[in-house]
Amino acid sequence: MNDFLRVGVITSTHGIRGEVKVFPTTDDINRFKTLKQVILDTGKEYLDLEIEGVKFFKQYAILKFKGIDNINDIEKYKGKDLLVTRDNAVKLEEDEYFIYDILGSKVISDEGNELGELTEVLTTAANDVYVVKTKEGKEILIPSIEECILNVDTEKKEIKVHLLPGLL
Repeated sequence: MNDFLRVGVITSTHGIRGEVKVFPTTDDINRFKTLKQVILDTGKEYLDLEIEGVKFFKQYAILKFKGIDNINDIEKYKGKDLLVTRDNAVKLEEDEYFIYDILGSKVISDEGNELGELTEVLTTAANDVYVVKTKEGKEILIPSIEECILNVDTEKKEIKVHLLPGLL
């Protein structure tokens, strides 16, 4: 399992004092209020950054990092991921899991047929949708609802599903 989880992506700078606009990839944007540190994945290395200030604008979090006080110091990191360690991640409730932990899982129907591999999870207003790629290269879209997702085993990387009529 990966030791890091992505909580956001730097989309642009905000002002000239080193603040950045961050698109959150976490379920709850308010998570940034309690987050003290993040890890910046520069593509070449990981930089530990301490969060000094948090504001919100529309669907974005505006972050100020300690020691970065100039637009020129942060501008080069546009498009880069902000990560947290698993220890710093939000605590999961029962039957909750991180998307990263289920990607690549084998998807099996309740009839025992192997449907394919979970390649992506789409987030919609109503519910998440699991994208399953079959061996033939086709995609099956399965809504992440109780009637369809019967069991998720992150240890075995296996998901048991019930296909409602019309999903295939």
